[in-house]
Amino acid sequence: MSATGRTGDGRGRLGSMLSGLAVAVGCVLFLGGFAWGAVVYRPYSVPTESMTPTVHAGDRVLAQRIDGSEVHRGDVVVFTDPAWGAMPMVKRVVGIGGDKIACCDKGRLTVNGISIEEPYLHTKGPASVNNFTADVPKGQLFLLGDERASSLDSRVHLDDPGQGSVPRGAVQARVDAIAWPMDGMIGRPQAFAALPGGVSSPGPLRWQLGAVVAGVVLILAGAAYGPIAARSARRAQSGRERATTGGH
Repeated sequence: MSATGRTGDGRGRLGSMLSGLAVAVGCVLFLGGFAWGAVVYRPYSVPTESMTPTVHAGDRVLAQRIDGSEVHRGDVVVFTDPAWGAMPMVKRVVGIGGDKIACCDKGRLTVNGISIEEPYLHTKGPASVNNFTADVPKGQLFLLGDERASSLDSRVHLDDPGQGSVPRGAVQARVDAIAWPMDGMIGRPQAFAALPGGVSSPGPLRWQLGAVVAGVVLILAGAAYGPIAARSARRAQSGRERATTGGH
């Protein structure tokens, strides 16, 4: 009897210890995921419909804080440039310093003579209403909206210095996901992958969300151990009592 009691008590202590450990690790993952996200990402509200259907006016997006040197073709970026206005704007990078941008070759945008397939465009028509060409100066970015029919983007500023491009330093962040409504991650266009420099790597948002979810699971599992163990103990005690009564 005493040996059984010690074994049961030992198992109970081990279970309680593991339960506490699960809750502790869960809290670290949960809080750590949120803290990591707060350091890396910043929320923005999209001001116009110029990036539909990728993002719509009023959407809340999560944008990874990056340096302008980390921008690649195809990135959807948040930037502020005095020539474009005082408010942060959201556009897609289609050209970097040294690129020659042109439209339209059989309805498509070309970068350095390479035709770019753009599945994210709002319509299936030409990639631009008006034909244009631009040489992007070093250290600059050429940006277009996905709603090419109405977007006020680099095409509007072709007569400005830099032919409509903006400095890399104007970029504040790269959009990785739409937080509200919850439309998910924004992918990297593979059409730009064949060009020198390729496309940017996905941000750490999936890992951060994974840490938060794993933390919740561990916290709930650890917290549930106590009631489950107590219920099991009551059933075991009831079974022993019935067995003892039947024996008498």
